[in-house]
Amino acid sequence: MTDQYESPLSTRYASPFMLALFSSRKRIETWRKLWVSLAKAEAELGLPITPEQVKALEDHVSDIDFACAAQREKEVRHDVMAHVYAYGKAAPESAGIIHLGATSCYVTDNADLVIYREGLQYLRGELLKVVANLSQFAKTYKAMPTLGYTHYQPAQLVTVGKRATLWMQDFLSDLEELDFVIDNMKFLGCRGTTGTEASFLELFEGNTEKIDEMNRRIAGDFGFRECFPVCGQTYPRKTDSRILNALSSIAQSAYRMANDIRLLQHDRQVEEPFEENQIGSSAMAYKRNPMRCERICSLSRYLMADAMNAPMTASVQWLERTLDDSANRRISLPEGFLCADAVLRLAQNVTSGLHVNEKIVEKTVRDYLPFIATENLMMEGVKRGGDRQQLHEIIRVCSMDATAKMKNGESWDLLASLSEHPEFHMTREEMEATLSPEKFIGRCPEQVEAYLKEAAPLLAGISGADAEITL
Repeated sequence: MTDQYESPLSTRYASPFMLALFSSRKRIETWRKLWVSLAKAEAELGLPITPEQVKALEDHVSDIDFACAAQREKEVRHDVMAHVYAYGKAAPESAGIIHLGATSCYVTDNADLVIYREGLQYLRGELLKVVANLSQFAKTYKAMPTLGYTHYQPAQLVTVGKRATLWMQDFLSDLEELDFVIDNMKFLGCRGTTGTEASFLELFEGNTEKIDEMNRRIAGDFGFRECFPVCGQTYPRKTDSRILNALSSIAQSAYRMANDIRLLQHDRQVEEPFEENQIGSSAMAYKRNPMRCERICSLSRYLMADAMNAPMTASVQWLERTLDDSANRRISLPEGFLCADAVLRLAQNVTSGLHVNEKIVEKTVRDYLPFIATENLMMEGVKRGGDRQQLHEIIRVCSMDATAKMKNGESWDLLASLSEHPEFHMTREEMEATLSPEKFIGRCPEQVEAYLKEAAPLLAGISGADAEITL
């Protein structure tokens, strides 16, 4: 416990990996690696920086004196220059060449891009674990008939596994978007105060080829293929929109799946995992609330709303630079990543332990199958000499009567009512014989098999995960 506010994303939901990724240590170490890369490239391209100075910077990447930097920031009111000072204290022989020719956004923006890309790559793996769980679930239940719903009203039969492939398809769509964002991320490089590289024209005495080579080398050090062709002082904030849109897309899919499970749990057909000693309600001890799916929906709403920060920021970037993006981005981007991480961890946990109450599913199918089968009964009645229009009217009247009794809690038997009409030329037993649920699921098993086969290459070597979560 603490007497200061702590973000629930940090204390309850996000993974140790994501918490470390957005930690101050990771951020400042990345800044220092960027300063090393800049000094190394400048030295190799002829600026008066010695190998010993570069080596000293390399040797002191991790020994960060945060207290020294904090004290310096109080004096100069500038976080980057405070850390330049602290780095110079750690490597005094290199203090004079740290940050040479650069502006603050060289370290802040490039570090963000490095961290965001690493975060996206991590989330990609977490997303695939959810898909792997759903793939196994869909395979297990590919042929199990269940009542389908449109408008959350009873409709034609589907299968439990087929429904899971709908969730899978949403998540794989998110994977495509995530891959596009990762594959198309560019580096800012070291471009100067307004993106003109004027300081490097001075340092390299007008040699533009050396400037381009410097940026290529720095970008290569961090695994980026290219820099943005043009920029102001910062990288284009449209990049943040693209990133948060991808995270929002994951939230949309997770919300849809979790909400479906909540509806099915209400009907007692499918349930999220429930621990042996778990308490569903402080007052109603019998309850098994879908707490994890509710949490997925809750966090997903936050993430979808959070994604609106980036387009609002990108749309108001004045000319070459304004600072009203900074405070917003310090919150919205890390929190967005932590929230997406939390959502996927919960989704892994839920999909790894989904429980199907098969008897309830079968009973629900049996209850509604007579209504679903009426078209088939009508066609069979016509084959036996009945009049199609007459049979349709009989079915309409009997169905409405059965539905009214069902809603009123009375007993009903639609097949018995229909079999009383000689126009069908069928006994109740003959009608009953047509009611095999497997006849009413269409191509569901085949569709599931085909879809899982298509998705299999993406899931090669991926196993689902039952993530540790805090309830």
